[in-house]
Amino acid sequence: MTESISEKLASAAAVAEALPREVVEKLLIDVAGLCVAARNTDYVRAALDGWEASGSCSAIGHERALDSAGAAFVNGTAAHGEDFDDTFEGGPIHAGAVIVPAVLAICEREEIAGKDALRAMAVGLELTCRASLVAPKMIHKAGFHPTAVLGAMGAAAAAAVALKLPKSLFVNALGIAGSMAAGIIEYLAEGTWTKRMHPGWAAQSGIRAADLAQAGFVGPRTVFEGEHGLYHGFARTTSGQWDKLLDGFGKRWVTSSIAFKLYPCGTMTHPYIDCARRLSKKIAFENIEEIVCEAAEGTLHRLWEPLAAKQRPPNAYAGKFSTPYCIASGFVLGNAGLDAFTEERVRDPRLVALAGKVRYEVDPDNPYPDEYTGHVRVKLKNGSVVEERQPHLRGGAHEPLSRADVEDKFRHNCTYGGWSQQQADAFLAWARGAFDARAVDLSAFRK
Repeated sequence: MTESISEKLASAAAVAEALPREVVEKLLIDVAGLCVAARNTDYVRAALDGWEASGSCSAIGHERALDSAGAAFVNGTAAHGEDFDDTFEGGPIHAGAVIVPAVLAICEREEIAGKDALRAMAVGLELTCRASLVAPKMIHKAGFHPTAVLGAMGAAAAAAVALKLPKSLFVNALGIAGSMAAGIIEYLAEGTWTKRMHPGWAAQSGIRAADLAQAGFVGPRTVFEGEHGLYHGFARTTSGQWDKLLDGFGKRWVTSSIAFKLYPCGTMTHPYIDCARRLSKKIAFENIEEIVCEAAEGTLHRLWEPLAAKQRPPNAYAGKFSTPYCIASGFVLGNAGLDAFTEERVRDPRLVALAGKVRYEVDPDNPYPDEYTGHVRVKLKNGSVVEERQPHLRGGAHEPLSRADVEDKFRHNCTYGGWSQQQADAFLAWARGAFDARAVDLSAFRK
């Protein structure tokens, strides 16, 4: 019998070496800061109030302790809620907001050692990122959110590693998770909240899949490549680039190239914001007649179309996935921080007027999804033209954030979410030793 992809992954995960501790620690810090930043929002409150089961696991920044699935769900939802979390550029996919909450929850429940949490996070992150390379753009094109679909598989692998499940049960956990994976992108229609919960739902699905496998429940070995498997269901194919998932797994870590966001909005808008911010120092936005941008075809349905709706997003969350609005923020506000995406700001007549002047042209040679680039060409009312280009995503492989940069972002997010400097310092001190601790314990951060 031919060894399945799940079986190959299980074997590779068991002997994974040279774990990418540096990037995993940065992800731990980044995710926690995002949980704090979002802790007082209406959608996080709804996620917390809507979860029935209490337990012994921590939702960061909240007094109430939940069961492991609940903690993973709330933390994952909070971490992704402002769209300020990490991105793996080749996918694109948000791995940290799924895997970090899943592992923290299962490890806190079982009092698992920090070194085992590190291994679990590394394996889960790696599987999630690599899985996004198997059929690039096809999951999005089919109407699904890759983070939601593939994140469930990564979370199941991470939980299986944390629980030290044997190979057969690891394979079952992946097989079970394939029937829990879900997440459509219809949130784009009206800027509704469901995308926010996708990482949280994937995180708790992974824990449940691993628990079921440990209890003896059986899932399909061929969940990835099978005739009716994951990629057939969510990418409309069974002929993916499986080498991107398997070759060097556990030895060559693509996780190390995960990008950390500088703006709380759709990742592919970031290079355009950079261009707008640079141009804003040279020209007054009041003098702009028209803005035309080169764009990748693969980004249009999420960030550019329908153009009239993107030029006038109905609410703040929709603004995060509107390239015209994000460009307008870069020009008018000189930035696109958390305060650019409020209900009051999205109705600012200056932003609305300028976003209405932004349109796009398809660039057939755009390297997306391998690279995220930006281009803004401005025609001024006097007839002159100025333009800027950004060749890559800042915070990514070409221009990574340092540990100090990530900690600075964490502190700003903590302040935004109402934590004191002392609380932020306490978490950073905990994070520095988290993967050396005898057991994962987040109880000090339930407030």
